[in-house]
Amino acid sequence: MSTTPTPAPAESPTVLLRGGDVHSPADPFATAMVVERGHVAWVGSEGAADAFAEGVDEVVDLEGALVTPAFTDAHVHTTSTGLALTGLDLSTARNRGDALALVRAHAAARPTDRILLGHGWDAARWPDGEPLTRAELDEATGGRPLYLSRIDVHSAAVTTALLDLVPGIADRPGFTPDGPLTRDAHHAVRAAAHSAVTPQQRTEAQRAALRHAASLGIGSVHECGGPDISSEDDFTGLLRLAAEESGPRVVGYWADLDIERARALGAVGAAGDLFVDGALGSHTACLHEPYADAAAGHTGTSYLDAHAVAAHVVACTEAGLQAGFHAIGDAAVTAVVDGVRAAAEKVGLGRVRAARHRVEHAEMLSPETIASFAEFGLTASVQPAFDALWGGEDGMYADRLGVERARALNPFAALLRAGVPLAFGSDSPVTPLDPWGTVRAAAFHRTPEHRVSVRAAFTAHTRGGWRAVGRDDAGILVPGAPADYAVWRTEELVVQAPDDRVARWSTDPRSGTPGLPDLTPGAQLPLCLRTVVGGRTVYVGPDE
Repeated sequence: MSTTPTPAPAESPTVLLRGGDVHSPADPFATAMVVERGHVAWVGSEGAADAFAEGVDEVVDLEGALVTPAFTDAHVHTTSTGLALTGLDLSTARNRGDALALVRAHAAARPTDRILLGHGWDAARWPDGEPLTRAELDEATGGRPLYLSRIDVHSAAVTTALLDLVPGIADRPGFTPDGPLTRDAHHAVRAAAHSAVTPQQRTEAQRAALRHAASLGIGSVHECGGPDISSEDDFTGLLRLAAEESGPRVVGYWADLDIERARALGAVGAAGDLFVDGALGSHTACLHEPYADAAAGHTGTSYLDAHAVAAHVVACTEAGLQAGFHAIGDAAVTAVVDGVRAAAEKVGLGRVRAARHRVEHAEMLSPETIASFAEFGLTASVQPAFDALWGGEDGMYADRLGVERARALNPFAALLRAGVPLAFGSDSPVTPLDPWGTVRAAAFHRTPEHRVSVRAAFTAHTRGGWRAVGRDDAGILVPGAPADYAVWRTEELVVQAPDDRVARWSTDPRSGTPGLPDLTPGAQLPLCLRTVVGGRTVYVGPDE
């Protein structure tokens, strides 16, 4: 891909891109696009592009590259993502011995850190299935404070030295003498660990995460902060950084029942990870029926009931803010649906639908709760990579729930058929920022009846994220839309659905449906060459 500038570019340059493929419903065979004043001005054919060539600041020869809307990751923890990118990553540990070796090496390499931070261990994938013990970690760190979040970030293994920094920790729910901490005990040690991160370290982590997102063709992220997740300084610092520096857009959600506090911090909603329950991997997702692999009768943890959900939805609706909840288990999802129903009875169904409230994760759904999502206009903010990582008959979901219940998780096709808006994300650092991998995971779901077409998955990861924040005019390359786009090197474009059972647009090329890369498992994913946000380039690949 080459560019030819002309003299005196405008502050936000007028650019003609030509000689490639432009993914646009305005013209399914488009090969060129004009960007002016931060918006798409025209999309069309190569021949018609000649008329624009003299009046632009820059001409980009795509050399056959693909141009698509930039991705939106609808659920990110930006600082934690940056710390994971630059710190101790245990996601590759094949067993406890591997994990302990990584901890020892990290501790030796960072002798001056006040607290050691790491992420990504998953004992469910280790041969013995047993997490790291406190005694093992005390030995591996030489007695230093250490916080190691489990891959789902709903529990953590810690050292005794970190516990000593949290008075009364043994009396908090979720404390265990030697194993991982959950619930309030986990929230307390996470706050203590993150408070040791200096403002400079935090800003550098945020920059690292946003740079990485831009390098993957991500133009927007939805930051899911909150008092039990990060800190007010972390949240406002990220919003300020995104406003001042070139990079992906950041839309902030603050998970707090205090909606005035959320508004004061600059959040668009008192939403995101407002916990109704926990996570399946940590046995804290709230279920109607007990876990298959836990103590008899254990059904997880409930943080908010239907009454609390209703009160929050009413308050947010009346204040003109989005409400939203973290709900994974079927009992948690039921609490959300029952609460939203009660709120709709009080303030009116139309007002609730217009507010576009959200549910994050929404993994264990029934036909009844799916119908309720559609009725109340709830956006399902979901993470297809969860299924790729933990789904299948021998995955963590099957261990926790049994094969039959696990098979029902993440029913993306049923949500789409019911008309439920979908917004795709990663929950990074739970799973990595990986937009094309996310689209692939939805199209090739481990349970075939839950698969959707590549086109539908791509839409959920581009336009879906914008719709989730109330914007119907973005995430799509048509005249008037924000010029948020990415340029990709990829192989032949196709219109793809993984099998004949998938509800999809016609895959016949004569249908005029714009093509997308072949995402068949094993096929090489597209390489990002350039990412542009609001007409400004925020990433250029090393070979460009």
